[in-house]
Amino acid sequence: MQQEIIIAGFGGQGVLFGGQVLAYAAMDTGMEVTWIPSYGPEMRGGTANCTVVISDREIGSPLVKNPPLAIALNLPSFDKYESLLATGGTLIVNQSMVDRVAKRVDIQSIFVPCNEIAEEIGDKRLLNMVAVGALLTALPEIGLKDVEKALENHLPAKHQHLLPKNFTALRRGLEHAQKMPA
Repeated sequence: MQQEIIIAGFGGQGVLFGGQVLAYAAMDTGMEVTWIPSYGPEMRGGTANCTVVISDREIGSPLVKNPPLAIALNLPSFDKYESLLATGGTLIVNQSMVDRVAKRVDIQSIFVPCNEIAEEIGDKRLLNMVAVGALLTALPEIGLKDVEKALENHLPAKHQHLLPKNFTALRRGLEHAQKMPA
């Protein structure tokens, strides 16, 4: 088994952290993992993406050309990764930042209002965890409890008080995605 995931958006959306959490969740359950961040020179507002590869065996290459799984947190990322996603793949789309429907019919596009859900929870920064929760519907190798445990084990001490809201964001994203037609 090998799963390849790309998470993309702009700086400040928690793109890299979302990938790290998935990588930690897989690693903590005994899987092999690579995590490669990529971002523009701007601290906030520039492009950002990361590639996560998880496998039950040694990973030959961390490079991903046509991932089966992706999260697009803004319109430029949706435009880019919709066309690159492997046939039959799943694309989680932040509906809050994307104003068009999917063009491809050979992939599953799951639209989730990540910003709105995060704001309902009380912290707009949680949009990344909403999207990660939604992705879990297409990533059976990692369960909700695995991601929650990864957050508990790897979230810096100064942010541990945010765990309950992160757990809520994950659950809300997962629940929203589960309600979408297959």
